[in-house]
Amino acid sequence: MTLARWAFLFLGAAVAHAEIVAADSTRGARLFETQGCIECHSVNGKGGHVGPDLGRRVDRDYTPATLASLLWNHAPAMWTAMRERGIHPGDLNEQAAADLFAYFYSVRFFEKPGDAGRGKRLFEERHCAQCHGLAEAKVARAKPISQWNSLDSPIALVNAMWNHAADMGQELDVRKLGWIRLSAQDLTDILVYLRNLPSTRQIAGVFRTTTGQGGKEIFLSSGCAGCHTSELPLAPRLKHQTLTGIAAEMWNHEPRMTARHAPPPHLELEDMRVLVSYLWARQFFEDSGDAIRGKRVFAAKKCSVCHGDPASGAPSLARGPDAFTGIGMVSALWQHGPAMLDRFPEKKLSWPRFDGTQMSDLIAYLNTREAGGQNAK
Repeated sequence: MTLARWAFLFLGAAVAHAEIVAADSTRGARLFETQGCIECHSVNGKGGHVGPDLGRRVDRDYTPATLASLLWNHAPAMWTAMRERGIHPGDLNEQAAADLFAYFYSVRFFEKPGDAGRGKRLFEERHCAQCHGLAEAKVARAKPISQWNSLDSPIALVNAMWNHAADMGQELDVRKLGWIRLSAQDLTDILVYLRNLPSTRQIAGVFRTTTGQGGKEIFLSSGCAGCHTSELPLAPRLKHQTLTGIAAEMWNHEPRMTARHAPPPHLELEDMRVLVSYLWARQFFEDSGDAIRGKRVFAAKKCSVCHGDPASGAPSLARGPDAFTGIGMVSALWQHGPAMLDRFPEKKLSWPRFDGTQMSDLIAYLNTREAGGQNAK
């Protein structure tokens, strides 16, 4: 394959993101096995032991760009180990990369750090334990923790917080308690505690998004537009938030919603999944960075040796009709990275390494580059 050909393929894979890609952690978990990742890495003890167990640490606080940078930095060693073991990686198009990201979301790579001890105290102090037993129900409509299907399903958590708020308000009134506010950190700590109970710690995480089609209709019919006159002002507020943080904000917002209107309508889980995908998923997974810093990263990592030299046959990596994203970068890396690495000695280059901020800034910069390598002002 010529240099121009592999570079063109890299470009095509990196920018192909016309709309939100529906992602499914269940498919991502299968890919983790079929792509050979499990030969070296285990998740919660299942898999190989060449690399670290990717499920032992929870609440990592990574961004999508950080995950892309980790995979990028690990790639040369990964490819070497796979070649030594006769493992042949399959194709990883953008859909597959999105599913893999969803899988990592389901094992909480993108959650903020939490403290189980603090979570246990909060569960008691915020009166959660008065209604929710760990194994048995204390109040008729309050499921015990062992039966919660939202503990390891982030969108189900958002949906449960939305639907549960009205019942919770009535119960607090009976007990003569004021509304219990939760910060994102409070809810994170509580979830770390609850997810590590003997009856819950083996529950597999689930994360699935849609294309967001139909989200606007749900936004209107659920009454959101009564206060949020457009989804555009609301969506930026959700940028960089995890779904745990969004669940906490929705919970805290319930008294204001009830004061202005009737209690919000009950939403089925699939409706909430569409709404969350519509308002949040694109912004979270596309990430954002600083294009000015990204231009410096582009120069420092010597990307311009090939992508700034028309004679090399490599494209200028200008933005096309769609955006560069972390997901697209991972897809391109998986499909065309080995060929790139093999050609680096010809240019006397070493494999560039990125931290999460650098990857985010680089993506932001690439999204300002016009055809011919000219940058947007």
